[in-house]
Amino acid sequence: MTAIDYSVMIATLLFIVAYGTYKTRKNSNIDGYLLGDKQLKWGTIGLSVMATQASAITFLSTPGLAYESGMAFVQNYLGLPIALVVVSAVFIPIYYRLNVFTAYEYLEQRFDLRTRLFAAFIFLIQRGLAAGITIYAPAIVLSSVLKWNLTVTILVVGILVIIYTVSGGTRAVSLTQKWQMMVILIGMTVAFITVLMNLPPEVSFIDGLKIAGKSGKTGAINFDFDLKERYTFWSGITGGFFLALAYFGTDQSQVQRYLGGKSVRESRMGLMFNAVLKIPMQFFILLIGVMVFVFFQFQEHDVLFDTASTELIENSPAAPELEEIREKHYANHAEKREATFQLNAALKTGNESEIEERTTEMHRLSDESKSYRDEAKALVMREYPANTQRDSDYVFISYVLAFMPVGLIGLLLAVILSAAMSSTAGELNALGSTTSIDFYKRLVMPEASERHYLIASKLLTAFWGVVALGFALTADLFENLIEAVNILGSIFYGTVLGIFTTAFFIKRAKSGAVFIAAIAAQATVIFLYVFMSEEISYLLYNVIGCGMVMILSAAISIGTGSRK
Repeated sequence: MTAIDYSVMIATLLFIVAYGTYKTRKNSNIDGYLLGDKQLKWGTIGLSVMATQASAITFLSTPGLAYESGMAFVQNYLGLPIALVVVSAVFIPIYYRLNVFTAYEYLEQRFDLRTRLFAAFIFLIQRGLAAGITIYAPAIVLSSVLKWNLTVTILVVGILVIIYTVSGGTRAVSLTQKWQMMVILIGMTVAFITVLMNLPPEVSFIDGLKIAGKSGKTGAINFDFDLKERYTFWSGITGGFFLALAYFGTDQSQVQRYLGGKSVRESRMGLMFNAVLKIPMQFFILLIGVMVFVFFQFQEHDVLFDTASTELIENSPAAPELEEIREKHYANHAEKREATFQLNAALKTGNESEIEERTTEMHRLSDESKSYRDEAKALVMREYPANTQRDSDYVFISYVLAFMPVGLIGLLLAVILSAAMSSTAGELNALGSTTSIDFYKRLVMPEASERHYLIASKLLTAFWGVVALGFALTADLFENLIEAVNILGSIFYGTVLGIFTTAFFIKRAKSGAVFIAAIAAQATVIFLYVFMSEEISYLLYNVIGCGMVMILSAAISIGTGSRK
């Protein structure tokens, strides 16, 4: 990192924070603070919705996921456009007609207070943990590769977010997210271009795609009916649909983004913006990861991308073991590099027998390379059991720091930190509004002044910021980061979605039945995650949770025959 890179990164972040704080400094009532006086236009809503979902984890972890396993993760989003159409047609008109601050207010009107509070409580647990992860995830990677102090990194990101989120509320979040999303899109485009420019002269973009295809990295769609497969067309179009429907329709961090729209039409257009662009954006980020994979078939790199872990081993008694693994890795890479060049030449000539022979050789060398990488990971885990980070999360940031031009490194780090700030700001804003409206105003101070609620909302937003920071300072992740967030959401979203869909579509469902069904569904999903996570794709938890609430609610309502 040069002084120029630090200057670019700091200037970008400070401009965004200062802009959002200045433009929204005059909030005087709860409507302005929580809903932005309902003056947001569809473009701001669309970018804000996208920025809330696209955390730093997306830009750190997704390319690494593609590096390891290819494009299959894009199937996670196949149900999203359909879900956004349903949200636009069903959810948005109801929320606007009832003039609610939070999605959960509707549940009290449809059922009762306990159902409202149960759904809001689930949201607070799930999103409170997620807010900590969205701060922790980029901080641990950046602190590791940049040699920054982890605690300081977490505190800097968290405190910057808290400042403008608490001071400006929803409008500050949306306005800053608009600029953050623009920085993100520009930065990722620049990253993609530099990857292509860094490929060997004889390897074009099309050549790179062909090499990736022969390496099994470009298979985006899998039509197998296998519940154990984490990503398939069927899990994406069903589980992904329910996950997106729950997230965009019932998660306050997203609902609050479009409740601030000037009209139903503006909110709908903001969601349609995401329906059209979300899958292409995820595809593009995965494609960057695939091209980084191709790049590293030619460019020599250490056996692990997590340099902090290898440095720990270098300074331990296990250093000779690491060096032995490295020697085998570098020898393998030299062979693999030559095999990849030969495969590229064969692909250009179209000689099928030679293509098959070179592909087989490259696969053999890739399997061998993976075994050395696994051996190095096992060595790290043996010596430092607490070091549980996935090496794939370090692939993209390692490429950025080592192979991008001066100045652009600072821009890409600003992208990662902007993404962390934008998603965390949306989460804290929603946590504060849900706590203040669904709990504080409803249960503690139902008759206070507008000024009182404004101050309370700011204090509660700050409280959740401190909670998120506390969790981030003690967090430890065991999955690929992008998967961890989706797994956490899938455990809880299905139940909340089931409550809302029952409210919308099962008119005879009664409050007591829904409450019992929701508790049973949530307990079942947690049981499945704890004891059967290897047998069932986590995306299907959304289907199971939602389906159980709807079916049990209807059955209990019919069986009891009472009004409540």
